[in-house]
Formats: sequence, structure tokens, C-alpha cells
Amino acid sequence: MSKTPKSGRGEGLSAATRLVQIGRDPFSHERVINPPIQRGSTLLFDQADDLYRAGPLSDMKGYGLEGLSTQDRLCEALTEISGGVGTVLAPSGLQALTLALMAATKAGDHVLLTDSSYGPTRRFCREVLAKYGVETEIYDPRIGADIAGLIKPNTSLIILESPGSLTFELQDVPAITAAAKARGVATLIDDTWTAGLYMKPFYLGVDISMQALTKYQGGHADVLAGALITNSPDWLIKLKTMHQMLGIGTSAEDAWLTLRGLRTMGLRMAHQDRVAREIAAWLEGRPEVAQVLHPALPSHPDHAIWQRDFRGAGGLFSVVFKPVAAARINAMAEAYQIFSMGFSWGGFESLALPSTVQINRQFPALHPKGPIVRYSIGLEAQEDLMADLERGFAVLNAA
Repeated sequence: MSKTPKSGRGEGLSAATRLVQIGRDPFSHERVINPPIQRGSTLLFDQADDLYRAGPLSDMKGYGLEGLSTQDRLCEALTEISGGVGTVLAPSGLQALTLALMAATKAGDHVLLTDSSYGPTRRFCREVLAKYGVETEIYDPRIGADIAGLIKPNTSLIILESPGSLTFELQDVPAITAAAKARGVATLIDDTWTAGLYMKPFYLGVDISMQALTKYQGGHADVLAGALITNSPDWLIKLKTMHQMLGIGTSAEDAWLTLRGLRTMGLRMAHQDRVAREIAAWLEGRPEVAQVLHPALPSHPDHAIWQRDFRGAGGLFSVVFKPVAAARINAMAEAYQIFSMGFSWGGFESLALPSTVQINRQFPALHPKGPIVRYSIGLEAQEDLMADLERGFAVLNAA
């Protein structure tokens, strides 16, 4: 007995309900709730003519590297969450970004990159794209509609990130995308911070949304994956074509784990958002703190944009401490018993990352005025996290 798949039937449902429903069809695989992990390299054909019509421009796949049903289910789910027309997977968030950059540029092109971008994005533009004749110009993330003055005849792409990595500036995305569309320039946004749940880039005019699925979608610090989602059929073809040419594949296991993570992502992010806001507000009152960089706080300089464009905030923010020696900040971080030190974020565990050495801003106003620590709030009890922060402050003040 067959039954209509639930995927695509989420109109009018809340995000939490849709996250449970999408990307699965139990009646297509022995009535089991979760889809199976399908692994394979070689695909077989009945007709010789089909061998060479398979590929990114066809509905037929030619090789397992392009992804099988497990990856397809995840793509369907991510596309539905974001409101796009299609998704391309990659083995990491950085790989997704570099795939998009390769698909969107050619020798002689000009790229505009926000000064608050994820560091490896900047590095790839500077050290790889530059070798192939692509110029990257850094712009102030708060430039808004004035970005029109930076667009050149050979500008092919504007890269946004809102909020910015580490320093959490929000961009006026609708103003930037409007200027880009007026000149026929594509836009790409790193939307990892909201996981496609709390901001809808396509409604704001963006062409391609990148998400590091390693973060909230995976949710358990055991997945490496990324995604490019687009609302443009033309861009979907370009991304799929470059994906095939670069020989990129995402494992069925990582796709399956990400699908499983989606089921609880709404609950996890709601908890992390609530606790992060309360802790961030508490930290604002600490004498050791110069500034808390959290867009959902009324004190944030871009709070009005957050209210306009976002429906939530997740669990990631930064704290700028009053000037002290780096050794004292390190001692504070090492004293934590619940917050661990490590890269990445968005998982069930809380992290604290001393980040001052990572920040390389071209625009002086974006440089924090003291040492900065990025906090990722996990699923631990709020009172335990606050006690751990108090433990760190005791060490900071005693040093």
C-alpha cells in the first residue's frame, strides 16, 4: 500500500512541525520512520543511451558521488526549510563556500566580500581566487545601499554574512541585494548562524544561501557537511555542474545524521536562543565586560535590523572584555569546567573560544576594543553555565 510522501505538505504548519515531517517517506522504504543509509559508487543502467545522458543537467544520476536517496532526502528537507528550489551538498561548510565561489567567478572578475566574513572564506579569496585572476575587495558590513558605489562592470558576486563572524555585525541584506540585482550581480550569504530557520535569505533578495550543516543541523558535534541552497533554477544548474566537475561527494552517513539532527533542531535552537539571551544580558552587567555582541540584545547597534529580518537568534555570541593581558583571558577559559575550548559550535555542548588572534578587520571600527571570547551555548542547565562563568571570572580577577 502506498501513501503520499509527507515532504512538501508543510504549508501552514509551524517550523517545528515541518522539521519533523520533511525529508522522509516511510512508505517508500518498508514503513520505517527514518530513511535508510544508502551507500554506493556504481549505478547500473538498462539502456546504453542512458549512460551518457546522466549528470547534473539530467534527472538521472550517473555515479554515486552525486548522492543517492539519503542525500536526496536531506536536500529536499533543506530546500523546503529555506524556501528555495534546490540544494547542493558538500563535505563541509567551507567546501560549500569554495564550491559556490568557483561556480560564480572566472578570471578577470571582481568579488565584494564583507569585512566580517568567516576567516577561511577570506583566505580562499586571497590565496586561491587571486591566483586565477579574480580580485576580491573587502567592504564595510554596514555599508547598506552604498555598496552600489563599489560595484564594477566586472563584479560577479557579493558575499554577505549576517551576523558577521566573531564580531556579529548585521548587514542590511535587502538594501545590498537590491543594489546587486539592479546591476545583475549575484549574492551569496553565509546563513549558518540561523540554520535557515530564523532568517529567510531568499525573501530578502539573496540568490544563494550557504549553511554549515556541521552546526545546528547536525547538532551533536559528529557531522561534517555543508549545503548551498538557491531559489534560482539557473544557479542550481551552475552549482550542480561545478559540484560534479570538482568531484565533491558527501557521505550517506553524514547526510543521515544531519537528517536525524533536523528532527530536534527546532527544540534545541529555541532552548539555546533563550538561554543565550539571558546569559548575554547578565554578562552585560558584569564589571569585567566592555561589550556583549549579541544582535538580539537592545544594546546591539544593529538591533533594529535583527528585529526586522530575524525570528530568533540561536546560541552564539561574543563578549568583549575590558583590556587585560591575553594570559588572563586564557586562564579564565581554562578554568571553566562546563564550557570547553574548541572550534565549531551549534552542538549540544557549550564552548568558549578566545578569539582575539583570529580577528583581522580592514575597517578599524570593527576591531574590538579589548580581548574577545566567543561563546556557544549548548543544552546544559542555565544555572550550571552561569556558575561556570562565575568560576572563570574568579580566576580572571585573581590573576
